[in-house]
Amino acid sequence: MRGTETDLRQLIEGGTTARGEPVSKLGYFCAPFRPAAGPFADDVIKVYRSRASAAELDRLAIAHAAYVAAIRDSGVTLPETHFLLLETEGARVPVVVQAALPPESMMRPQMIAADLDGALALMEAAGEVIATFWAAVADRPERIGFHPSIRNLAVIDGQGIFFDTFPPLIGYSRDEMGRLLITYSGSALMRMVGPLLRARVTGIQDEWYSPPETLIGLVGSACRLRPEDAAAFLDWGRDFAGRRMQAHAGAIIEGLARPPRLPGYWTAARRLLGLEGQPNI
Repeated sequence: MRGTETDLRQLIEGGTTARGEPVSKLGYFCAPFRPAAGPFADDVIKVYRSRASAAELDRLAIAHAAYVAAIRDSGVTLPETHFLLLETEGARVPVVVQAALPPESMMRPQMIAADLDGALALMEAAGEVIATFWAAVADRPERIGFHPSIRNLAVIDGQGIFFDTFPPLIGYSRDEMGRLLITYSGSALMRMVGPLLRARVTGIQDEWYSPPETLIGLVGSACRLRPEDAAAFLDWGRDFAGRRMQAHAGAIIEGLARPPRLPGYWTAARRLLGLEGQPNI
């Protein structure tokens, strides 16, 4: 991290004049930004505000460090990533500082612009990220998940790069992660009504903890992005499962009998929050 905590605090407290425009306004947890100048000009900053207790924040910091280590140890490429509990405006606030990736490397715009062969090559790069991660963590004792959606991946020179480390999907039970999804939501509305919809919000995470569902979800996103090529993406997914995820091939092939659809609770949550499938940089 090139800047100091003081630099980072001044940047966050300086408002939009100092921060500049968000890189993306459509992430579930926050609107990441990349400063136009200063020591963090080569970084994307993600600020996660909440009413979490001191103990919850301390646990979050430990979990994030463990999750970054698990991703790196798996062989998945992750940009340089730092997590801080920054004292700002009278509170300790989780902040992730991550080396910025070129905007043109984001998988989603590449998927839109590519011809079919190019799109299938991008899917292969993303599939390798998924297969690599799950093979590496198969024997880990703790509950661990992964969210390699099209909007959470970049592809550079044929290599997939994953960059979404929040929430840290390691060491939390299903119910605990459900509470995190509400506690750290970037939407005040979700933080207010989320407890009333806890069961539905909790269900959002289930795909992230299932090796077959992460690949099925990737293919489903591609089918929705390019419906005219859905048959080709389904064929690719079934073939990839047989080549690279044999332990889960049966479930994947069954899940790709037709274009996968988003669960109703997630489409409802997205409409509530005004989210679309844009890159969550």
